[in-house]
Amino acid sequence: METKNILIVDDEKAIVKMLELMLKKEGFQHIYRAHSGSEALEIVEKQNIDIIILDVMLPDCSGFELCPKIREKTNAYILFLTAKISDLDVLTGFATGGDDYVTKPFNPLEIAARIKAYLRREPASKAQPASAATKLYDFGRFILDESAGELIVNGRPVACPTQVYLLLLYFCKHPNIVLSKASLLEAVWGFEHYVDDNTVSVHIRRIRERIEEDPSNPKLLLTVRGLGYKLVKGNQL
Repeated sequence: METKNILIVDDEKAIVKMLELMLKKEGFQHIYRAHSGSEALEIVEKQNIDIIILDVMLPDCSGFELCPKIREKTNAYILFLTAKISDLDVLTGFATGGDDYVTKPFNPLEIAARIKAYLRREPASKAQPASAATKLYDFGRFILDESAGELIVNGRPVACPTQVYLLLLYFCKHPNIVLSKASLLEAVWGFEHYVDDNTVSVHIRRIRERIEEDPSNPKLLLTVRGLGYKLVKGNQL
């Protein structure tokens, strides 16, 4: 954990300091700080950031506006901090590229718990020993290389944010099986507390935008009405 680079983006310096102290106590030593969107982008451009804690309300832009710009530069795990708790706000966060959210006021230990839950499910790194077995999931139109943490669609690598990758990986490991939203939330997000099941719907859409020829008419990742979703195994496309 101590090797992970974490960026905290919040204009409230007291919150940044509190989170930094908590994270260091939890074993994370490489902490970067930004108090505006422009500062955050500058850090992301210069440093290899693994995890970003991103406030929605920033002085020069909103976190929702900033997130797509960050996504152009990194697939880091992005955790939104927000006082906005409406369904629309949460869905906006996911739609702009976020992986998770925590509402203010929050217990700082919950932030650590979310990060640790993510790290337990973190994609395999290219830095694995050469002797590590390559795990390829071939679905014809796309291939997921677990050992490299890469998604290849029609022979080309496709950028895939962490939580989208992890959800797709779970489907790849359970082909032709109907998976409910509840089971996906538990398996991929790993949280026992309530999370809006729209979280899954938004991430399903983000997967389809990457692997389907026509995301609005999916042939691989299917909706099974009233039950959940199923990734079809085969070379249909």
